[in-house]
Amino acid sequence: MTTYIDHSLIRPNTVEQRLYQLKLAGTALAASTLVVLPTGLGKTVIALLIMVSRLEKFGGKVLVLSPTKPLVEQHSSFFKKTLYIPEDEILTFTGSLPPATRAELWERGKIIVSTPQVIENDLLTKRIDLKDVSHITFDEAHRAVGNYAYTYVAEKYFENARNPLVLGITASPGSSDEKIHEVCESLHIQSVAVKTESDNDVLPYVHKKQIEWKHVKLPEEMKNLKELLEKVLDDRFDILIELGFSLPYRKTTSKRELLALQKRMQSELRGYPDPKLYNSLSILAEILKISYAVEMIETQGIEALSKYIERLENEAYSKSGSKAAKRLANDLYMQQVAKRLKEYDAEHPKVALTKKIVREQLEQKPESRVIVFANYRDAAEMITNALSEVVGVQPIRFVGQSSKYRDKGLTQKQQVNIIEEFKDGKYNVLVATSVAEEGLDIPATDLVLFYEPIPSEIRSIQRKGRTGRKHEGRVVVLITKGTKDEAYYWSSVSKERSMQINMQEMQQVLSSQVNKKEEASFSDFVQKEEQKKLFEFDSDSLTVIVDHREIRSSVVHLLEKLGVDISVRVLEVGDYVLSDRIAIERKSAEDFVNTLINHNLFEQVSNLARSYDKPVLILEGEGLFTARQINPNAIQGALMSITLDFGVSVLYTRNEEDTASLIRQIAKREQFGEKHEITMHGKKSSPLLSEQQEYIVSAIPEIGPKMARSLLMHFGSVEEVMTADYDELMKVKLVGPKTAERIREVVGSEYKG
Repeated sequence: MTTYIDHSLIRPNTVEQRLYQLKLAGTALAASTLVVLPTGLGKTVIALLIMVSRLEKFGGKVLVLSPTKPLVEQHSSFFKKTLYIPEDEILTFTGSLPPATRAELWERGKIIVSTPQVIENDLLTKRIDLKDVSHITFDEAHRAVGNYAYTYVAEKYFENARNPLVLGITASPGSSDEKIHEVCESLHIQSVAVKTESDNDVLPYVHKKQIEWKHVKLPEEMKNLKELLEKVLDDRFDILIELGFSLPYRKTTSKRELLALQKRMQSELRGYPDPKLYNSLSILAEILKISYAVEMIETQGIEALSKYIERLENEAYSKSGSKAAKRLANDLYMQQVAKRLKEYDAEHPKVALTKKIVREQLEQKPESRVIVFANYRDAAEMITNALSEVVGVQPIRFVGQSSKYRDKGLTQKQQVNIIEEFKDGKYNVLVATSVAEEGLDIPATDLVLFYEPIPSEIRSIQRKGRTGRKHEGRVVVLITKGTKDEAYYWSSVSKERSMQINMQEMQQVLSSQVNKKEEASFSDFVQKEEQKKLFEFDSDSLTVIVDHREIRSSVVHLLEKLGVDISVRVLEVGDYVLSDRIAIERKSAEDFVNTLINHNLFEQVSNLARSYDKPVLILEGEGLFTARQINPNAIQGALMSITLDFGVSVLYTRNEEDTASLIRQIAKREQFGEKHEITMHGKKSSPLLSEQQEYIVSAIPEIGPKMARSLLMHFGSVEEVMTADYDELMKVKLVGPKTAERIREVVGSEYKG
């Protein structure tokens, strides 16, 4: 007989009572905790138990953060079904909800389920604060590393909340001590609670997973293609040795080792711009490209390799193509590979095996749902095409949002629609890249097939977790003998074992380690407080207008820490506006070179110089002359032109901390010293009449230069724009209901001073 949770805030007969969930919730109520629990065992229920306890004890509101919009909506729906809390107090925050609306809803919300970036943005712009938040749940907590939004939200939470407590939940925090400690430190975790599928209190709720490994051999013709590619590799390794760089393992050198060598070369180049180093970097770029091609032929297939070679050729013959791509396109062995690929009509044996396994699964259980995971999009498309030839199989390709050459991504809305159609049975096989590993409400499946192993223990665990949720499941991993498949497989197995051992050990020792760290870090805290005082120059606050695309950078977070008020706007010119005469374009060394190659640099600089009296370009970081193996003369010529022809000041910073400090110093000088107002619109002298007209119209909030031009083209004059009614405004291209209302509000409202 099923027993249900009995709580005043939980609807009767909605949440099953499980002992292991109650134990984990009890641990997590005593201290901020990282809960590690296999997929499908109710991590959201544990969060719910803690949420209702905190609301009952402290009141206020609770916050649940999840990495994607579909997961946010999934959690919100679950809470509305299970909680005795009015639905209008259980709120869903995503980027599609306007900031002003979020600020208003925040005040009345009891449970807010949100993507972390939205909360990060609202904290930065001071639309919300966390003082009344009595609990935060961080879903997929292993993401709390580096500059991910979880890190910033947790930091602000423990700074401002009256009664802070957090729960981090994940199925796979990572195998290394360093990664796990970073997650714990980022979220201010004090204890770790781990449950595995073999624990006695978990076993009754675990469905068996049958894991199989299927080996295939590489056909002779594909081995021949691989040998041609390896001849190119041998040649490039020989050249690299002649240039003074030796790799003892040559063809078996890992990608990590190649990238480490590349980083070392770039470091040496900064000290001494030796032409040999430029050549070496270019040769190393070729080695990386060919190594990828070898992996394609070994583990993916003919079609996947053909598409990669096609992209290489496209890069080689484009204006911005690298020297490495151009040399490879002219290599005789590469040309032979391209020719043989067109003549070869067979495919990798994994394809036939995939068709066989999926066909047999659906013949035995016609109602089955199957996920085939592939590391690369080209392979996903190839597998989808192959499976569509099998009677009874309705496959659909499922990839991420980004697009590249001849490969358009899926929008989040398209992804959600495909998942719904997969649930409903329109499609019974999902051929997916890593986008399906987490963050989407994908139903339990009967079979998960790995087209190739992956070395990441986190991703491997997440993939396996897509089956065996509500009934027994099956996992099949395809491995090509004698290739990187075998190395990746054993790497993943080893890392999963290490993760389990590390997590068990951490449960026992974390509390004492945290106490020691707190003692050791006291002096660091004092130093940080002293450093903060260095920036407390004035009681008046500084304001910097920041383009919305910069909001994710650490510079914005650092400015906010330095006491600068952040105003996030859509800027068509510049990244930071500091006064009516100063705007800043910020570029890393790599960004600078990329925009130079793509012919966007001088357009951006020209727009900046045309709009502001004192335009500034900040070049951040090192590697300006090593980022893309571009001729140093071209970079120096571009810098001279920016300074002498466009009158833009070029300032250099070492890192994001330097950039934030410099921006604050300039803003202080402008706003306090020179007494210049801060405005999105510069004050260039003698603008054209048309520019003045565009300036006036674009001064209305939500209207940028493009929309201003569209309005003026439609109505013919500023006067006609200002006197147009709502219906007339709605006829203009780019103008929607909110913009039309805003124009009428600004133009027609009484001035109250």
